[in-house]
Amino acid sequence: MIELTAVGGYSEVGRNMTAVKYRDEAVILDMGIHLEKFIDFKGEDEFEFFNVKELIQAGAVPEDSSIKDWKKKVIAIIPSHGHLDHIGAIPYMAQKYDCPIICTPYTASVIKAILKDKKLKIPNEIIVLETNQKMKLSDSISIELINMTHSIPDTATVVIYTPSGQVVYANDFKLDNTPVIGEKPNYNRLRQLGNEGKVKVLILDSLYADLYRKTPSEAVAKQMLEDVLLEVDSEGKAVIVTTFSSHIARLKSIVECGKKMGRKVVFLGRSLSKYVYAAEDIGLVDFSKNVDIVSYKSQAKKKLKEIEKKGRDKYLIVATGHQGEPNAVLSRIADQKLGIKLRQGDHIIFSCTVIPSPVNYANRELLERKLKNLRVRIFRDIHQSGHGSREDHRDMINMLKPENIIPGHADIDKTSALAGLAKELGYELGRSVHLMHDGQRHSFK
Repeated sequence: MIELTAVGGYSEVGRNMTAVKYRDEAVILDMGIHLEKFIDFKGEDEFEFFNVKELIQAGAVPEDSSIKDWKKKVIAIIPSHGHLDHIGAIPYMAQKYDCPIICTPYTASVIKAILKDKKLKIPNEIIVLETNQKMKLSDSISIELINMTHSIPDTATVVIYTPSGQVVYANDFKLDNTPVIGEKPNYNRLRQLGNEGKVKVLILDSLYADLYRKTPSEAVAKQMLEDVLLEVDSEGKAVIVTTFSSHIARLKSIVECGKKMGRKVVFLGRSLSKYVYAAEDIGLVDFSKNVDIVSYKSQAKKKLKEIEKKGRDKYLIVATGHQGEPNAVLSRIADQKLGIKLRQGDHIIFSCTVIPSPVNYANRELLERKLKNLRVRIFRDIHQSGHGSREDHRDMINMLKPENIIPGHADIDKTSALAGLAKELGYELGRSVHLMHDGQRHSFK
């Protein structure tokens, strides 16, 4: 019998953590933060030596008391990819479990970069497992990390093998056939698993299960960027792009555009430098050859003064702050406090969408109001998501042919949308589709 506990990420977007147990051994999948609540809790603290109990009480990390009876049975922590809502709690919680962390090369590099940045150490060994490779954890449990596309490199769909069947963890995923970095999803392996008929449970990202479409490729986002950066006249103007710091493929497209524009590319922001250096450490990219990477606010101010002096039309600036975060680089530029004065007609490109939450909506509205008052040109939503939509969900289910489906990575509205799709495909709510909430446990015979 397989037991599964939805520790976090089943009642909200964030705090992703799932535990799967077979007999007397358990595996933890992901260990993430709730980004907004974490930021609210930490405030301006740069060092982040936080008490785990306080973080749990604040709702910033998963409430793992639901698996306290499994604590000594955990044999591995397996993050699926390097986004903070999947790995951000590792520096604070992993040491509670006497086991290694097993993940893909870039995910491992990001975890190490975060630990270094926060000046934290954990006793857990970090073991690198390449995508499309299997590893035996014990006599009863093995894992496989199947290559999957998303908005961060080295994302894996995790398969847990037990004598009672397989648990497939597809949280997050996108079926991108023309990725900018890396290979397309390993469809052959997914279909093979489905044809073998042993997938007991599929845990599936539900974030856009209510969008009746297939999510467009990252190659489409690259073309959108090229249209704005290369085809819109920016002579004599400052051009600033903001996007997700972890989106290495998007950053690669921006760097390539900068070269075609004849502009020097500058990355400004601590999180940008962290994710980029982690990618460079494992040879994914080599931005440092052609890009100035500036981490800290004092350095950013100095660099922007240099840009202002040498000529704003000689540079392509990439800045943190795509959600309108008050202390990020872009917000400080909009406040005219960071060494460069925005002028009428300068270009601000949001290569992202607003992550749906009241705080993000309010922050972005305030930032855009400031930018509009400066009479700059704003280009919004130059972006394609890293999450699959309803037709991608349909394809995943049809490939894997799971016996049971658990919608995850969302609140009840989104998980219900995925349950509705499963019903179209012949699954039955309560019998083969299970809407779980944080802290809930379910058994599969």
